[in-house]
Parts: sequence; structure tokens; C-alpha cells
Amino acid sequence: MPITPATATHSSSNGTADAILLELVDENGVTLGTAEKLSAHQPPGQLHRAFSVFLFDERGRLLLQQRALGKYHSPGVWSNTCCGHPYPGEAPFAAAARRTYEELGVSPSLLAEAGTVRYNHPDPASGLVEQEYNHLFVGLVQAAPRPDPEEVAETAFVSPAELIERHGRDTFSAWFMTVLDAARPAVRELTGPSAGW
Repeated sequence: MPITPATATHSSSNGTADAILLELVDENGVTLGTAEKLSAHQPPGQLHRAFSVFLFDERGRLLLQQRALGKYHSPGVWSNTCCGHPYPGEAPFAAAARRTYEELGVSPSLLAEAGTVRYNHPDPASGLVEQEYNHLFVGLVQAAPRPDPEEVAETAFVSPAELIERHGRDTFSAWFMTVLDAARPAVRELTGPSAGW
């Protein structure tokens, strides 16, 4: 990955990684400051900026990812295509495109804003809390995912019916249905009525 102003500040000159900072926001998404990533997720959680991406193939199927087992937060659960946090000062759109490539090895052929949603979801397994002001994005993917195994354990393309079946069988992230429901109007516009979203 090329070094950009957003990424250059996250490794120090002696080769050790600096703490990852998140952008703290108010209820309207206005930046208030920064906090270290893990501390922002400690109960009761600090409201911070995040993003969620939903990518679809040419058949209107949603690309899901199973989070890697080594992740400290919500390991091994299924979730939307990609989610994460912009670096302080990084545009959510740029962060969404960057992380989709870093995690899944694909660049969306189309990526569009789909609104925002604010939520508070505790993770029962880790005890961490997602207090997020989340920027939503929908798009298309035409290349096969090449996931980074440190980030993603598995991927799957699912139709709405397959998602219902999988959601009843597998464990999903605490935030998944909240972000999917918030993105549904944009998903339907993108995929068309025949896709069934």
C-alpha cells in the first residue's frame, strides 16, 4: 500500500506501530477529537466515526466476510463486506475503499454513499462496545476476493434467501442487521427489484 498522509502517521521512525486513533464525533457526526482505538471501545464506549461497505456481484448477491479468528473484537463472526474506522482526517469514502482493498484484495467497480446510521451495540463475547456514527456505502465488485487471512477467515456471496438461512445458522456481528437495514434503500436502488433486497 502506498504511504499517504493518512497512513504515514501510523508507524514511527523506529519501525514500531503507533497507537491507532479513531475520530470522536458528536451525535451529528461533527469531529470532537481523537481516542485510541481499544479505549474508544471500552464500556460504555465513545461515539466515533466508522464506515460499513456492502458490495454486490452482477447477480445482486451480497459479499459477506467472516472476521478472522485472531481479531480482538468480534472474531469469527460473519458481517457485511467490510467495516472499519477512518483515520482522523481521512474521508470515510477513502477509508472504505482503502480497507476494502486491504482486507479483501478487491477494488469496487462502483462505490456510492448510502447515508449514515448511529448505534450502540455491546459485543457480549468481548465486552467491548460499538458506539458508532457509521457512514454507509454500497457498490459493485467484479473481481474475486483475495482476502488477507489476518483480517478475513472466509467470504461468501449470498442472495437475500441465503442470507436469511445463514443468519439463522451462523453468528453475525452485533451491528450487521442495523447497518444492513439502514443501507437497504440504497441497496435496492443499486441492485434493482429482481434481486429481492
